[in-house]
Amino acid sequence: MPIQDLAFYCKKFAKLRVDRARGIAPHKPILLLAVMELIERGEITQNRIYPSPGLIAAFLKYWSYLGSENHHSQMYLPFYHLKGDKFWHLCTKPGLEDILSSFKPKSLETLKKVVVYAYMDDELFLLMCDQNSRHTLINTLIDAWFSDKSDQLPKLFKVDAFQTWQNRLKESGGTIYRVEDLEDEQQNIVRDAAFRRVVVSIYEQRCALCRLQVIAPNGQGIVDGAHIRPFSEFHDDRIVNGLSLCKNHHWAFDRGWFSIDPDGYRVVVASGLQEDSPNGAGLKSFHGGAIVLPNRRDYYPDPVALAWHRQIRSKVTKNFSNANF
Repeated sequence: MPIQDLAFYCKKFAKLRVDRARGIAPHKPILLLAVMELIERGEITQNRIYPSPGLIAAFLKYWSYLGSENHHSQMYLPFYHLKGDKFWHLCTKPGLEDILSSFKPKSLETLKKVVVYAYMDDELFLLMCDQNSRHTLINTLIDAWFSDKSDQLPKLFKVDAFQTWQNRLKESGGTIYRVEDLEDEQQNIVRDAAFRRVVVSIYEQRCALCRLQVIAPNGQGIVDGAHIRPFSEFHDDRIVNGLSLCKNHHWAFDRGWFSIDPDGYRVVVASGLQEDSPNGAGLKSFHGGAIVLPNRRDYYPDPVALAWHRQIRSKVTKNFSNANF
């Protein structure tokens, strides 16, 4: 890579277009630091930067040390407005390209309705993927924007913020939140993703019902971390309110097509289902069988949550009254 390319982007990083009305708004340099951290960790391997929970967690981590008291820690702002610096570009959903110039996101939710991911100049992304060039770009950001806090950053760079969320959840077992605790959109996104990641991990990325386990080379699996009692109603992010289920069985569980008896953790399948499963086990075949359980008993599904699911999902209620295990 020619030396002038690195010099060109170092100059860009040192002269980012930032809001200065209430002092320097550090959103853009903080987002770029978070992106380069995820590249260093191997979590970003393609020139596609999604507003993922991992990126949000890293952004919030840096903001807690480097942010401004005069500004809000909203990642959607730099994610959208970095396009004004000409090396950061946005890929929109099909058919929405023409509205990008007039689009003004108000949250991550509204951003995601239009923008799928960001991507950089190919030359810049290649520089970020090279360790020496990446460290030069990082040092440029630090010297230009955070020189008074440079001693904190090397240690901070090594902290995996999203993993820290997961570790805390495992240690505490999770919690039932108050409504007022859920006002921060970004923390809600990270919290929800951490819950689902932890639930999947304690079931070893295996569906608790059908035992399916498929893991890609990047570690991504085929199962979901499902809430037994809906988070939207109960705000319950305790690990015991979670089940690891494949996509099909997550969908079926949410609709009450099957439930789980806490006495022996046996499966009860709703009557009246019509199914044809020539190449695999149908849902009815699991009736009366036990689900996969975590290795630790304190992570077993909560009997109260299972009782709620049994009672409220009316399709399976009658099955529990006459099931004989």
